[in-house]
Amino acid sequence: MDLSDNEFHGKLSWKWEQFHNLTYLKISRNKISGEIPAELGKASNLKALDLSSNHLVGQIPIELGKLKLLELKLSNNRLLGDISSVIEVLPDVETLDLAANNLSGSIPRQLGKYSQLLFLNLSKNSFKGIIPAEIGYLRFLQSLDLSWNSLMGDLPQELGNLQRLESLNISHNMLSGFIPTTFSSMRGLTTVDVSNNKLEGPIPDIKAFHEAPFQAIHNNTNLCGNATGLKVCETLLGSRPLHRKGKKVVILITLPLLGFLFFLFTLIGGFFILRRRIRSRRKMSMERGDLFSIWGHQGEINHEDIIEATEGFNPSHCIGVGGFAAVYKAALPTGLVVAVKKFHQSPDDEMIGLKAFTSEMHSLLGIRHRNIVKLYGFCSHRKHSFLVYEFLERGSLRTVLDNEEQAMEMDWMKRINLVRGVANALSYLHHNCSPPIVHRDITSNNILLDSEYEAHVSDFGTARLLLPDSSNWTSLAGTAGYTAPELAYTMEVNEKCDVYSFGVVAMEIMMGRRPGDFISSLLSSASSSTTAAICQNTLFKDILDQRLPPPEHRVAAGVVYIAELAFACLNAVPKSRPSMKQVASDFIIRWPPLTKPFSIVELKEVLVHRNASG
Repeated sequence: MDLSDNEFHGKLSWKWEQFHNLTYLKISRNKISGEIPAELGKASNLKALDLSSNHLVGQIPIELGKLKLLELKLSNNRLLGDISSVIEVLPDVETLDLAANNLSGSIPRQLGKYSQLLFLNLSKNSFKGIIPAEIGYLRFLQSLDLSWNSLMGDLPQELGNLQRLESLNISHNMLSGFIPTTFSSMRGLTTVDVSNNKLEGPIPDIKAFHEAPFQAIHNNTNLCGNATGLKVCETLLGSRPLHRKGKKVVILITLPLLGFLFFLFTLIGGFFILRRRIRSRRKMSMERGDLFSIWGHQGEINHEDIIEATEGFNPSHCIGVGGFAAVYKAALPTGLVVAVKKFHQSPDDEMIGLKAFTSEMHSLLGIRHRNIVKLYGFCSHRKHSFLVYEFLERGSLRTVLDNEEQAMEMDWMKRINLVRGVANALSYLHHNCSPPIVHRDITSNNILLDSEYEAHVSDFGTARLLLPDSSNWTSLAGTAGYTAPELAYTMEVNEKCDVYSFGVVAMEIMMGRRPGDFISSLLSSASSSTTAAICQNTLFKDILDQRLPPPEHRVAAGVVYIAELAFACLNAVPKSRPSMKQVASDFIIRWPPLTKPFSIVELKEVLVHRNASG
């Protein structure tokens, strides 16, 4: 139930025991006042509660712990008090947003027990004390915001264990000391704000800090490093000028140099001996069962070759980093080039990313389809876990569309075939796999292209098997702009979510850019007359990728037909969307010829297909 963005006022009802079937309750951005009723804990099937941006007061009732909440959002209210007792009873929560209230006390250490937590926002409150080291145990955490509080003390080194963290905001506190060196291992971090504290010393040597705007690092005691507005860190040699003359200088230079050369030759000799021992130990490790792996591709791949080809996963071989893993390019001795997806590690666990690793591995094992990226093998080891895929030369669809030269080379016929390939892949996953597989994150970044611009669906880290006798309720997954609108009020995963994402990607391929604003205007249209007003005097050709010449003849009819299919997939009503089997079948049937010249086809005419199917 979504009652957001209204003018509702008054207090929340206490008669919640009647609502046994309610799974999602969102009453955000209203004028609800009073306290949160303890009786809300009687809505036994509630999995997501959003009461943010109201006028609620009092403490958060501990009775909410009776619910198996995956999502709790109470931000922008006037709630107060300590949250320790509430935190004790929310073991399943994945999203916790308590920002902009009057909450006080210390941040509970118990938060470290919630291993499934993805998003944590405690900003704009009155929390005091230190940041508990236990937060570093939240291995799946993607976003952490503790800004605008009264936190003090050093940053815990354990935060460096948050390998999947993408956004970190600890600004406007009283934190002091050095930023721990462990932060340099947070390779998935994309945005950071440490401003308005008392931090000093060098910033971590990662992209998020190097590219941070000055506003995100300013107003500290003495930060230094390679970032806008910061001074270069002083080195020991730079701060101690030499005052030596003649022979003393020669001696000071020569003796260490001779010692260094002796050490170097000794090290090289030891290296070859050690390398031989390591190879022997690795072989023994595999024989003991510490390593579990399976390799395909006619025996051309083995564990040792992967390690050597990436030089022990040296960053110089890294071609991409995400919240769950980093991808490396590996050229094997046989001449085969593969992509290695290595999941992030944590010193506290034998294997980090177990959930994403197993999801992707089980989804792809046994799958053989020309439009789904090929899994050559996997390795599950206490030191590292990785998947080995075929290497696709052109990278992601998004990369190609952003490249002027490649985008122009990808002509209309190639784009039609590309859309067909994605449709065939999803049809296979939904209708030919047992149990069916829902991808849940179909985007232009997760579609890879080979040298012939053929599509290969990739990244199954959030994929879900639709088992007949299990719950299909889950936490929100996917990428903004591609997720189906119904996921704003339900957490039930099904194939129709992928169908919607396919519609977005199909339009992105035709338009050459992200179609977010365009699709939003279509979804907001409540009637055909409204749609006509939005599309008034708009020619269909004007919304297409202007870098290509207009399509002609049979190809023009194909472009129009794909747009009609895409609009049907974008239907706001999930049941009205076609199945991917229907979409894929439509590509087998030759599309009908145009009844008028392509240059005068209006957008509203193409939208008729969407309105008819709704």
